[in-house]
Amino acid sequence: MKRIALFPGSFDPFTKGHEDIVLRGLRLFDEIVIGIGRNANKQRYFALEPMMRLIEETFRDYPAVRVVSYDDLTANVARQLGARFLLRGLRNTTDFEYENGISQVNRFVYEEVETVFLITSPHLAPISSSIIRDLHRYGKEIDSFLPYKFQET
Repeated sequence: MKRIALFPGSFDPFTKGHEDIVLRGLRLFDEIVIGIGRNANKQRYFALEPMMRLIEETFRDYPAVRVVSYDDLTANVARQLGARFLLRGLRNTTDFEYENGISQVNRFVYEEVETVFLITSPHLAPISSSIIRDLHRYGKEIDSFLPYKFQET
């Protein structure tokens, strides 16, 4: 059976830390679906469609990686995709506390799903999407934190 993992997140923006998790995850899974969740209660800072294209371009040489967007419970999307695994990165204990609760709810919704946590590579641990958004908001360079060349849309 094909080992499919859903890597869910808002990816606003998709960072080098996210890229690292996907590339390392490819050693564990046959396919990784990067799922960009839409949250009706949250306004994106970076537009969704251009972000999807940037992520697709980042992984153009990796046929086992694809990108989707969704507006549903992550566990439901995993089931629809045939993904038995959720891939998540952890930078610190705060991330673990947050992710632990979510993983329990995902198992409640989709009993067959397993959440697999990868510890972020040490040199990438300080990177977060919220910090990158703040840097961008105040006119600072962000390309060194991203796996692609960012262009305003």
